Amino acid sequence: MLVFCGLMLGVMLASLDQTIVSTAMPTIVADLGGLEHLAWVTTAYTLATAVSIPLYGKLGDVHGRKRLFQFAIVLFLAGSMLCGTAQSMGTLIAFRAIQGLGAGGLMSNAQAIIGDLVPPADRGRYQGFIASTVAFSTVCGPLIGGFFTEALSWRWVFYVNIPLGAVALMVTSVVLKLPRKTNPKHPFDGSGLALLTCGTSALILFTSWGGTQYAWVSGPSLGLAATAFVALVGFVLVERRAADPLIPLRLLSRNTIVRVACPLTMVTGCLTVGMSTFLPLYQQIVRGHGPTESGLLLAPMMLSMMVCSTLSGRLISRIGRYKRFPLIGTLLAAAGLVVLSLLGTDSPYWHLLIGLMVLGFGLGTIGPVTTLAVQNSVEQTDIGVATGLNSFARSIGSALGAAVLGAVFAHGLSGGAGSGTGGEAGMGVTREAIDALPTAQRDAVLTGFADSLDAVFLAAVPIAVIGFVLALMLREIPLRRGPEQVTAGSAGTEHKLSGAN
Repeated sequence: MLVFCGLMLGVMLASLDQTIVSTAMPTIVADLGGLEHLAWVTTAYTLATAVSIPLYGKLGDVHGRKRLFQFAIVLFLAGSMLCGTAQSMGTLIAFRAIQGLGAGGLMSNAQAIIGDLVPPADRGRYQGFIASTVAFSTVCGPLIGGFFTEALSWRWVFYVNIPLGAVALMVTSVVLKLPRKTNPKHPFDGSGLALLTCGTSALILFTSWGGTQYAWVSGPSLGLAATAFVALVGFVLVERRAADPLIPLRLLSRNTIVRVACPLTMVTGCLTVGMSTFLPLYQQIVRGHGPTESGLLLAPMMLSMMVCSTLSGRLISRIGRYKRFPLIGTLLAAAGLVVLSLLGTDSPYWHLLIGLMVLGFGLGTIGPVTTLAVQNSVEQTDIGVATGLNSFARSIGSALGAAVLGAVFAHGLSGGAGSGTGGEAGMGVTREAIDALPTAQRDAVLTGFADSLDAVFLAAVPIAVIGFVLALMLREIPLRRGPEQVTAGSAGTEHKLSGAN
């Protein structure tokens, strides 16, 4: 349990910093300037996290995960300290990238270490705790960021990581014992890493900038899309010939569980990040609540996700089955999104509460399943790579979800709320600016915001339905009770266990 607490602290640090900075950004810009580079503060962190996850997974399988996890903690803490001392927007962006490189190792290695220490049959409850930690961090990040910004300084948004990371480093150093790695050493797949980094970077920049800084059909956007396509195709070709590929393609070509679970993880990441972005916007712009109060009013979603992640993880460990949970979870998520899509400018809080809790129960039910299913379907030597691939899918899903839902929101505002306040598509509009308008115009602007957010929630329903279809396709094999049941290959393992089922 001490080891697990240290791992959960690492996961909480990495996931918390994806959202904790959001409410501090206006204060950061007022202090450092550089408004035109604002988006890079988040993009640099997301990009560095995504591109480093597969590398950590591979290095962990070959060289062991304890020192790699500790290195990730130190790197993350160094980036946090540097971010807190930044004196310009440029240096803050660079230091956020260092933070992201550490965060990638925290997310992927923590889940892989659980795979090393706990048999799949008992792993569900631990993955449930991890999922609830991510849910807590994602939803409470803006609340915590707003509190530190108002009570102390925006720099404490980063300094708060130092004591938590120090505890995680101390705990894992003293009590974490992992089996030695005896994998044969092969030449490092540098070409694959370079192509994956290039392709992922171009894809995330395309989704982050498209429709905001550049039109979707413009030279920069099309150039980024083309670069992503060429680099990722090149990555696949290189991996087919590599002696020790960064991501073995057999995990996708032969293992149907990995091939379905990773897109399902993308759906979860898309919905979680999308809702954590737009639900506070409803509370702060449409309802006029402050950042701290907004976070408190959204707490039911966080609590329901945590409770459901924990309970579903325990049930999975008890019954040894997992497929029914994402089936139920995706349907609940779709139902919650439908309820949220009916919100208006004067909807009672109980309306929002029902939508938040149903959505939270749905996302919490999906959370523990995908990583567990992936780890259960591969042999022990591929745990790190498979877990990293699943975490990588979550990062890509988060970026794509923010881009797609953000485009829906911007399109809804383009002829309404944005024009009423003078803002470009309504982006950057504050409740104070809206309240300064004449009464009729203010009501029209708030209605425009509410309608645009309703469109976002409604657009997320098909994404949840896609998740349900993927959950139907997810093959279920009995959870292994110990390492003695692991066979000699991913495909062989899946086939053998499926036959037993």
